[in-house]
Amino acid sequence: MAEEVKEAKWYAVHTYSGYENKVKANIEKSVDNRGMQDQILEVAVPMEDCIEERNGRQVVVQRKIFPGYVLVKMAMNDNTWYVVRNIRGVTGFVGPGSDPVPLSDEEIDRLGIQGGAVRKIRFEIGESVNVIDGPLQGAGRITAIDEEKGTVTVAIRMFSGQETPVELNVRQITKIS
Repeated sequence: MAEEVKEAKWYAVHTYSGYENKVKANIEKSVDNRGMQDQILEVAVPMEDCIEERNGRQVVVQRKIFPGYVLVKMAMNDNTWYVVRNIRGVTGFVGPGSDPVPLSDEEIDRLGIQGGAVRKIRFEIGESVNVIDGPLQGAGRITAIDEEKGTVTVAIRMFSGQETPVELNVRQITKIS
């Protein structure tokens, strides 16, 4: 059993567009029904917070980072491949033919996955950053960090130069050199 967990890697599973959450729920249900918790460890639909304007107001909405894909941390064998591959809405694993290719360590790091959790945020309170994504681009200063959510609060000068706190995903900022 412990040997299976050591062999677990992250795989990308292609799904019909819009079926990501349903596929995630169905994989988790199959894992529970078949008692495969020691082989299929985690299922994720990577999401990010985005700021959209609706009715003249800015609102934070969650958006899928990879529409049409679900990430599964599993020990690849005939049984786990069969269970995931035969979930309704799954079109296949990412890889050549029927040979799934696990995500590389670099890809896992870029996604912020580390041991199944969001990696530690590599910024510090008081640090100056550039907002590179979204409608509020420009320089700001980090005033708070939420490691669990993967967000930072950045004070940005707007509205007559007054500092306004804005919660952003860590992917929306870069360090100022």
